[in-house]
Amino acid sequence: MSTQRVPLRERLRRSRAANGAGALLPGTGEGRRRIPLVESFNYAVEGIIHVLRTHRNMRIHFAAAVAVLVVALWIGVDRIELVVLLLAIAFVLIAEMVNSAIEAAIDVATSSFDPLAKLAKDIAAGAVLIASVNAIAVGYLVFSGHVNESTTNFFDRLRDAPIKLTIIALILVIIVVIATKAISGRGTPLRGGLPSGHAAIAFAAWMAVTLTLGPSEHRFFVSTMMFAVAVLVAHTRIESGVHSTLEVVYGGALGAGVTLVVFQLFF
Repeated sequence: MSTQRVPLRERLRRSRAANGAGALLPGTGEGRRRIPLVESFNYAVEGIIHVLRTHRNMRIHFAAAVAVLVVALWIGVDRIELVVLLLAIAFVLIAEMVNSAIEAAIDVATSSFDPLAKLAKDIAAGAVLIASVNAIAVGYLVFSGHVNESTTNFFDRLRDAPIKLTIIALILVIIVVIATKAISGRGTPLRGGLPSGHAAIAFAAWMAVTLTLGPSEHRFFVSTMMFAVAVLVAHTRIESGVHSTLEVVYGGALGAGVTLVVFQLFF
């Protein structure tokens, strides 16, 4: 015996009637009410709060937006750069909220696997990805010049550091990692435990390369690429289940910190 699928609009109308609400959907004629302007704003804010509470990616985007704006104020971007940053941030947040709304609507409309429903969710997620990549590109273009100018003096002082400092720093990082694992009693020298040795070495290499780069317009780009590689190494340790996020973060901070201290003290 086949059952006819009830349209979503009819299901919502029946649900409201069953709950005693007595209000029909907008545009259905009888029972329609006008929503006050203040109440409509309240609904909009409630939607934002709901997405923040229930969607991890939205919380990440909000945290990144706050960090970007704080850095923008700190380095003193001009008005045009600030406008571009705000547009990029808004683009990402809007895309994420639309993606969440589409997912919720699809989940309500269907209770079984539907290839078209999956495709719609994938397309919405792709829109968020495009917005995020665009925001990263905008942030890089805006901040690269400011960061390069503000760190020129610091890097110039360290650019001629001998290679032996880099070797010593990496050896010290390895020693500190093994010693920390011995104290904590967790993991082996090459796998697991606190801290992540792979993350420590990767971020130590990033810091060493950054400190030995010569003054050029490509300094910030090369440093950023090295940092991205270090992040990928750290991420693989988390994805493989070898290390927790805390162990990886601690390892990265340890590697970068030890390398920076070595260059500061001995050069």
